[in-house]
Amino acid sequence: MSKLEFVSPEGLRLDGRRVSEIRRVKVRLGHSSAGDGSAYIEQGNTKVLATVYGPHEAVRSKLDHDKVVLNCEYSVAPFATSERRQRSTSDKRNVEQSVLIRSALEGTIITALYPRAQIDVFVQVLQADGGTLAASINAATLALMDAGVAMQDFVCACTAGHVDGMTILDLNQQEAAAQGPDLTVAYCSKTEQVVLSQMTSRVHAEHFGELQRLAIMGCSTLAAIFNDVVASRVAELLPSLGPAG
Repeated sequence: MSKLEFVSPEGLRLDGRRVSEIRRVKVRLGHSSAGDGSAYIEQGNTKVLATVYGPHEAVRSKLDHDKVVLNCEYSVAPFATSERRQRSTSDKRNVEQSVLIRSALEGTIITALYPRAQIDVFVQVLQADGGTLAASINAATLALMDAGVAMQDFVCACTAGHVDGMTILDLNQQEAAAQGPDLTVAYCSKTEQVVLSQMTSRVHAEHFGELQRLAIMGCSTLAAIFNDVVASRVAELLPSLGPAG
């Protein structure tokens, strides 16, 4: 059986993309009637829903008198993937992903505006086809904006990886299954700051720089798309707010 070729001699991947091309993106804000804000995102065949509740009064055990408490919970729907993990393994991964999402987001929320308050972000992966952490961060930041939470910047996330000796952007599950090193970057486009950098395995420093540059390029492309989505959502909601007083 011949080895699977992930990138053709013409530079095309199995799904027809170039090596530096992101997957098709589809976004809907206000997708769910539950919560104070929500966002549904598709990046290729990966589908994620994020719902935000708050800001509301913080639970006493989590109370911070000076700033908001950000609570993030990540889960994967049972039908999201054909892979069946043991519950203990799945629970551990969900906790790890929740911590990473919170880490990427909490520095961009203007937390001092919400003392003694709490914001809950619930992220559910509905279909997993690679890049679930990146898509979850993107859905969460869009849901926060839909909820009207004050933020300093967009947090956009994207992956880049090495497959068959080539650096490629926004890996799908088939490419990720090749088990080459891949990097998820969460990036603030206005401040040009990397707020999260998550590797799946070790890689030489020169390759890391190459992966990071490509992932940041993907984040910048996504930021432009998300800006348009948010602007359209604001234009849609303005008439319902009525004339300014």
